[in-house]
Amino acid sequence: MAITYQDRDDDSLLSEINTTPLVDVMLVLLIIFLITVPVINTSVVVRLPRQANQLQQSQADTVLISVDARGGTYWFDARVHDAHSLQQRLRQAAERQPQPAVHIRGDARADYEAVARVLQAAQAAGIARIGFVTEPPGAVQHGD
Repeated sequence: MAITYQDRDDDSLLSEINTTPLVDVMLVLLIIFLITVPVINTSVVVRLPRQANQLQQSQADTVLISVDARGGTYWFDARVHDAHSLQQRLRQAAERQPQPAVHIRGDARADYEAVARVLQAAQAAGIARIGFVTEPPGAVQHGD
């Protein structure tokens, strides 16, 4: 009985790992995470009022106005020093198409008058969608 063996080099295993599919998947995941990261990342510390509310996604064109405990007004993170410059920025936002929503983050310790001035300025500028940002009851807040 004669047994013949074929060349063993043909049956050798490939010892290299092809990393191209792994890199492709990782790049796709990185892009997805970059897109889904929340757009608004505020640095003005305010204690928001606690109120039951509906969770709503922030859009990229949403204007965020904050009122701190001392009544200071902020356009995103930049301090707005007078009512005229706030009114001017709101008019520019109202002229954009589509018109962005304005979200007001009023500190629970702030006077109502400071928040009301922002609300009145937004209405006078012609902003159609105005909302208030609150914390749900029982949420842990900064400064508690």
